[in-house]
Formats: sequence, C-alpha cells, structure tokens
Amino acid sequence: MARVLVADDQTDILQALRFLLTELDCEIDLVSSVDDVMLHLEKQTYDLLLMDLNYTRDTTSGKEGLALLDRAHTCDPMLPIVVMTGWGSIDTAVEAMRRGAKSFVQKPWEDAVLLEIVQRELGDGRAVRQRDARLAREQEEARLIQRTLLPSAMPQISTCDVAARWQPASGIGGDCYDLVRFSPSRFGVSIADVVGKGLPAALLMSNLQAAVRAFATEDARPSQVTASVNRLLCRNIAVGKFVTFAYAIVDADAGVITYANAGHNPPLLLRANGEVERLSATGVVLGVFPDGLYEDQHATFNAGDRLVCYTDGITEAEDTDGNDFGEDRLIGALRDCAATSSATDIVERLTGTLAVWTGGAVQDDATLIVVKRS
Repeated sequence: MARVLVADDQTDILQALRFLLTELDCEIDLVSSVDDVMLHLEKQTYDLLLMDLNYTRDTTSGKEGLALLDRAHTCDPMLPIVVMTGWGSIDTAVEAMRRGAKSFVQKPWEDAVLLEIVQRELGDGRAVRQRDARLAREQEEARLIQRTLLPSAMPQISTCDVAARWQPASGIGGDCYDLVRFSPSRFGVSIADVVGKGLPAALLMSNLQAAVRAFATEDARPSQVTASVNRLLCRNIAVGKFVTFAYAIVDADAGVITYANAGHNPPLLLRANGEVERLSATGVVLGVFPDGLYEDQHATFNAGDRLVCYTDGITEAEDTDGNDFGEDRLIGALRDCAATSSATDIVERLTGTLAVWTGGAVQDDATLIVVKRS
C-alpha cells in the first residue's frame, strides 16, 4: 500500500485531503509544519509528498516551501513531490517545478484533477524506484564482474615489489590495469583510461582488458601489443570514443624497462637519487586511427628506482577550491616516501594524501600502480 505524506498549515485543508485521498486506498500521514515534514521523512520512506508552498511563518512568498522542497529531496532524492499553490503564486509553482517538483495543484482544487495527479505521480514514482533498484542490482553485478577482470594478486617478481590501487568513481568505471608475469624477473604492466564513466566505459574497458591479455605474449614488444590492441578497438569502439594506454615490460635482471605509450599520462620513473624521468607518449591514443604507429622506448631500472603508473583521476583530483592535485604534487608526494617504503606503503601514502586533498570525495576513476626495484 502506498504511503503519502500531506503537509499544510491549515487543519481544515489537511482533513479535506485525508478524506479525498482515502479513495486511492493509501496510508496518509498529515503534518502542519516544515519541521514535521522533515521528521517524518527521516523516519520512513514515502511514496509521495503532497505539500503546500506557504506556511505560517511565510504566508505568501513560498520561500519556506521552496526551501522545504530542497531539503526533502536531500533526504530522499527519489521522492515524488506535488506542490499546492493558490492562484496568485503560479510563478512560485513554476520555480518549484524547476527544483524538482513533479506536478502542482491549484487551490482551490478540483477533486478529480487532484486525484488524477496524485495517482499518476504515485505510479510513476513506484516505477522509477523499481527501475533504480533493478539498475542498482545490475550495476553491483557489473562491478563484481569488472573487479574479477583485474589482477586478484600481484605477481611475485624477484628484486621487484609491486602494488596497485583501483578506485572507480561510480562502482564501475573505465580505468583498468593488468600485470602479466613472463618469468621470475620479467613481467608486463599495462594501464588504460577509457574516455567516459559508468557502464559504457566499463564495457569498453572489458574489451580492452581481454585484448591486452590476448596480445601481451612473452615475445611481443610493447609497440606490437599496443598496435594490435588499437586495431581491434578501432573495429569495435563507438565514434568519438578513445582510450589512453601505456604498456611496459619490466626486466628486473637486466634493469631495463621497455615501453610504448598511446597518449596516456606519462608513467613516472622516480630514480633513487630523486630525479624523475617521464615515459612519454610514443604514439596516438587508441581507437581513432587503425593504422596508428607506436615506438618502443627504453629506460634503465636500477635498485631503488620506482615506476609509478597512474590515470588522470589522480592528477586531476580537485580540492574544495577547484585546484588540481597535479603532477608536481604527485612527484612531491613520491619523494616524501622513505627510501625503505614498500610499494604498498607508497600506494597507501599517496591514496591518503589524495583523500586529504579532495576531502574524501571520489571525483573520477583513479588507478595507481607502483613498481619498486629492490
């Protein structure tokens, strides 16, 4: 049975509405003040709020009712709200609709019209809640599936310590990373950022992840893997979409990193002496030009060096004033980590620093990988 909350500061109107709404076979709670509305909404879920825009402290402007509308939707964003207004305050009703009210009823109302509006909004509201509940279940299933596509544990690599953190903005997202072990001292590491967020980005991310695992064989050079993934994506990606991608092979025994970068944020190679080398782009983003060419580049990887791969959700994280965290702060935070810090310690420290910077808000998909050479 539907539950309706009715708010008006006039007792006779409340009783009239109770009598009328009994025709809809719903439970009705009556309140006469703004505070009572919020108390009821905080205690239980309603299928509809039917509310006046004017109350005893403000009988003509509707400001109190508009403020209540905002507060009610803060408490329950899915709550359908129908506002009641007199003939002289239609402009206020229009403003209420702009703020999220579903319909308005003019006073004095016609019984048949009011019943039609309430019945319609109750039906629409239930449909929306059911749809959102289904979408929430589907999104949770998608999140679990996507999480299983990522590495469940870091591979054991001699003389290297590896850690990663993946944080989607909305449960599912377009960031991905992978690590493929070729030998006890040699492995591939990839990181990618699919343009967009949510389920479309997650679907493309899954396609990308499968392609990387198919092409990242022991003998394949990073440039070959990147070119192969690009050709596959160009056949399947929607127009206007693209992926930034970087793939590196780390040979710990040889002390060499071989990489290709398809327009991704340059991974940072922080040397033991504090110097920084950027593994910059060696080709264009994926999914745009099927014949895109990518070059292999090489960098030394010595004891104490740290390779840090990340997506733009790290450097573009904003503080309350809208300032980006930026690459310089990322490098500074890395340099602040003690030389004895493990890869896991570095990831945790950077994650904590970002949380302080953003006030704990997750603004975009963010992925971080740290490889430390022992």
